[in-house]
Amino acid sequence: MSATRATGPSDGDELRGAMEELLLGGSRTWTRRDIAERSGVGSERSAQIWRALGFPVVDDEARVFTDADVEALRAGERLIAAGLITEDSETMMARALGHHLSRLAEWQMHTLGAWLHHAPGASGASGASGDEAAFLDHATALLPEIELLQRHVWRRHLAAHAARMLADAPGNAADAPGRRPGPGTVTEARADADVRHLAVGFSDMVGYTRMTRGLDSTALVRVIDRFESLTGDVVAEGRGRVVKTIGDEVLFVAESASAAAAIALELTARAQAEQSLPEVRTGLAHGPVLQRFGDVYGAAVNIAARLTAVARPHTVLVDTAFAGELAGAAAHRLKVLRPVSVRGYSRLRPVLLRPAGPAGSSRS
Repeated sequence: MSATRATGPSDGDELRGAMEELLLGGSRTWTRRDIAERSGVGSERSAQIWRALGFPVVDDEARVFTDADVEALRAGERLIAAGLITEDSETMMARALGHHLSRLAEWQMHTLGAWLHHAPGASGASGASGDEAAFLDHATALLPEIELLQRHVWRRHLAAHAARMLADAPGNAADAPGRRPGPGTVTEARADADVRHLAVGFSDMVGYTRMTRGLDSTALVRVIDRFESLTGDVVAEGRGRVVKTIGDEVLFVAESASAAAAIALELTARAQAEQSLPEVRTGLAHGPVLQRFGDVYGAAVNIAARLTAVARPHTVLVDTAFAGELAGAAAHRLKVLRPVSVRGYSRLRPVLLRPAGPAGSSRS
């Protein structure tokens, strides 16, 4: 598919239409009533799913839907009919997919736009025909490769999470031979399976707000990218998992307190060695954690966040439950501090975590 053509007054609209058709896999042909008839999913139900995906409500007569939208609704109906999911879980799945994939799509379009802006011969003028044609050509070449990579990475993460879930299964007692759990039993089993004892960590950059006032957008992007890259590398090397990053803060989990402690201390040491980054501090807690659609919830999450807020630069604070998990570990030193009053906890007792070895050493 080539975007090279003679320019004219309507070229901008034509190119934008071609881009939309490329990305959506077809033209916007159907109204909400049309897709309800073709998919067998009622208008109210399809509107609910559409909102859960994060898209604004559209008029019933507006032609905004494609054949792919119809097939997606049919796929959901097939899963419900087979007893694999319920309507409620379909809505929750749509909400999770919409939330995470919208961020991914935004990043990808930003990256593509940045390439366009800096490409040789780019005019830099927003909406220029040559730029739009180049954008379409580049997107046409990239899309199949990006889809391939996304599918591969998605399956790798599925495999990793499946391995953890199966390892934690309590003897698979609920899975009697020949028994196929229905929607009710799946929901009940998952309610317990989604709660696990984990180590939770929050790390943030000290003085980030003050720093942002003195940086232009380019420099700020470099700092954020470096922080995300560093935390991602350290957490992965420590066999943890980054749950999410929020500006100057990263939330991660690990299977054990010792793994989370090693991650936090290594992150502190590496960040301290990087002049381009502000000082980093970390709070760690241990306890039951609810894992739900890629996020984590529970007292341990809240406590880790509160400890981060009171930690000094280049330090790691843990709660008493976390310290108990490390009791007797030769790789760490623990020092109980005076209780602090933070939101939700009037007497939270932090414990300072340091690596074993000479005073002032940053590594275990």
